[in-house]
Amino acid sequence: MNIRIIAVGKLKEKYLTEGIHEYIKRISPHAKVEITEVPDEKTQDHPSETELKIIKDKEGEKISRYLKEGTYLIALDIRGKNLSSEEMAAMLQDLGVKGKSDLTFLIGGSVGLADHLLNKAGFRLSFGRMTFPHQLMRLILLEQVYRAFKINMGHPYHK
Repeated sequence: MNIRIIAVGKLKEKYLTEGIHEYIKRISPHAKVEITEVPDEKTQDHPSETELKIIKDKEGEKISRYLKEGTYLIALDIRGKNLSSEEMAAMLQDLGVKGKSDLTFLIGGSVGLADHLLNKAGFRLSFGRMTFPHQLMRLILLEQVYRAFKINMGHPYHK
């Protein structure tokens, strides 16, 4: 399986980088993981709806440049479907069985993802209604992907 994460913003925090590298190492026997960062757009305090749309569209165009033909898109979206760890494991296993072994997860910037990317996604995944820093979401996502592989192997890691 090939897993790509395309994320808005540069990761600067060492503890997050170390955690991400650890989970990529843990996932590596099961899947190849690649992370692509795209620059975020500057956001003013209290932007208008029009300004938010412009920012999302600009970031969305940057993301679109890295999308590969035939990849299955999973957009992280607060309005998406909230899955348990077991449900996520089943979804990843089902995608693999259906021949969708090239997955791309999209993580937007602080204002979210552009509508055209959300509409293009095969699945919108929510990690709940809480707001998380988008840089932290990379680590949370990778931990859940690792957990999914362990669940699918019958390993007790996730308990």
